[in-house]
Order: sequence, then structure tokens, then C-alpha cells
Amino acid sequence: MSHLFQPLQLGALALENRIVVAPMCQYSAEDGCATDWHTMHLGTLALSGAGLLITEAAAVSPEGRITPADLGLYSDAAEAALGRVLAAMRRHSPMPVAVQLAHAGRKASSRAPWDGGDQIAPDAPGGWQTEAPSALPHGEGERPPTALDGDGLDRVKRDFAAAAARAARLGLDGIELHGAHGYLLHQFLSPLANRRTDAYGGSLENRMRFPLEVFDAVRAAVPADMPVWMRVSASDWVAGGWDVDGTVALSRQLEARGCAAVHVSSGGVSPHQAIAIGPNYQVGFAATVKRAVSIPVMAVGLITEPEQAEAIVAGGDADAVSLARAMLYDPRWPWHAAAALGAQVRAPKQYWRSQPRAYKDLFRDASFGQR
Repeated sequence: MSHLFQPLQLGALALENRIVVAPMCQYSAEDGCATDWHTMHLGTLALSGAGLLITEAAAVSPEGRITPADLGLYSDAAEAALGRVLAAMRRHSPMPVAVQLAHAGRKASSRAPWDGGDQIAPDAPGGWQTEAPSALPHGEGERPPTALDGDGLDRVKRDFAAAAARAARLGLDGIELHGAHGYLLHQFLSPLANRRTDAYGGSLENRMRFPLEVFDAVRAAVPADMPVWMRVSASDWVAGGWDVDGTVALSRQLEARGCAAVHVSSGGVSPHQAIAIGPNYQVGFAATVKRAVSIPVMAVGLITEPEQAEAIVAGGDADAVSLARAMLYDPRWPWHAAAALGAQVRAPKQYWRSQPRAYKDLFRDASFGQR
């Protein structure tokens, strides 16, 4: 029996297997609103047979977007647009769908990666003034962000809570808070980005304070049975930066507050990071966190082969694996993993005739329209 295809609980949310489609920014929204591209993109992934689909980062405010074309969940129009995409998906897929809520902090007001990804100045078309824990730019030559004052901190917390309430109203199955990849919550955690001298800077306890307050605000804004969890960067890959020991401390605090899981990634807060990239290069971080908490832990990091994913879960390094680029390259990755590991996966009846003869028991009914 494949460990990868065993069920998993994220709080009250039951997953049929331990394959998670990770959030992947598409930079294809209009004023924060999902478009037909999102219907196509997410609809494809919703037919993949994974246990959970997490949408791309949805900004909690216009100034929290990475680029002007980021998805948002900060207005009635954005809520309605995402609702239309979800409705289309749910007419044809029973897969649970969660949303990642995010604020880009000092990495906001940027061009899309295919346009270079550089910062757009506040006085340039499409640009705006960024905000962060401290007035420290992300990259050399960039405009410094505005350091958030007390009113700004309260505003950001309200924005997260309001977006969470919209997610609950849409009937999404879970919320992931983006505390990784150098965005606002990660910026508070990392001493490379946080040089504050008040209650939100300095000591580890102080640097964790704001991300934990945001978690508490989101947790309080949604029903008790709606799971909320956080994605974290376990290391800045820079000497003197955020590290796995801090990640363990944060994860324990999150667990005590009712967090449903920890999604462990790394990097993103500094252009000086030196990452040793290779298969499973972040899985060790997940394993360290898993040994420290009792809630589920998701692992990421060049996980591309079914046997590789199976070994991660079977060996106890993580409770689930999260795939991003591998899913874009092969949107049927869970089908192929089930075939390789002797498991079954849900698939739409319209696709059953594609089942190879060698795997005649691979597919089972997706029960579309039964949500």
C-alpha cells in the first residue's frame, strides 16, 4: 500500500492522498481579479488527482501585490471573480481547494518575471510605495519601503482578516498564510529585513510577534472548522539570517494557536542567498520541523519522481509533498505516480478511456458534482 496515497487530515479537512498542488503565481489578474486564464490553469490542476490544490498567492491589499497583475482577495470584484473560477472548477472536480493569502512587503511593486522582475518605482506607471518592517530595500538600488508604524500594522492585520472572511464566504476549504519567500511575514521573521527596535523587532520572540498576530486574526475571522496553516521559509541561506531553529520555534507557537499544518520551503528574503539546489534540497528542513510538532508538515524542493515522493512520506520526513513546477510540466503527475506506486486516483469519466491497459484499475470515479 502506497504511503503517498493514504488519506491525511488537515484539521477538519480530509485529503484523499498526500500530494499537494503548491501555489504558483501566474501574474495574469486584472486589478486583483481572476481571469479566464485562472479558470483554465486551475481547472486543469483540479483534474490532476492531487489531494489538495492551493491557489496562487492572493494579495490582501493592492499594495500587497508582488506585481500589478497579481491575484487579490481585497475587493468585492476580486471576490466575485475568484468565485466564478471556483464555481467552474467545482462543477467538474471534487478536489479540496485552499487559498494562499499574502502581502509582498518590500518585494511588491515589481514587474512580472518575464518582464525582468525588477522594482517599479512609486512614481512610475503601475508602481506604488512599498511597506515593510523596516526601511530596508530588498535589492541594491531599489527604493526603500516605508517602515510600518502601529496604525500600519493594525491595517495589515485587518486586511488579512478581511481577505480570510472573503475566503470563507466563497466556501474555500482552507487558508494558507504566506510566511515564506521573502514576503512581508517572512520579512518580520528575518533579522536581515527586520531592524525594528520596538516590540516587533530584535529578539526571536519579538520578530515572531507580528506573523503570529496575523495568524490569530485570520484564525478568528473564519469558522472553527476551516483549517488555517502557514508556509514558511526554514532558512534564508545567508549567515545571520532566519534559520531552522527559528522555524521550529515558530512552528511550535503556531501549533499552540490551532495551526493545521506547516508548509516548509526556504529562501527569498535576500538576493545574497546561496542555495545548494538539488533533489530534496529542502526536505531536511521539513523533517526537522516534523520532529518538533505533532501537526502535519508538507515538504517541497525538487520533488519530481513518484518513488522520491513515496520515500519522503514513507520515511517520515514529511506528511505530504507539495509540487509546483513539476505539476506545470506534468499536470497528470498524480496519475502517473499512482500507476508507478500501484495505487488508485480519481479521474473524470471523460478521461477513463486514456487509462493504459497495464493499469486497468488506476482510475476511480471522481464523483463530480457531488460536493
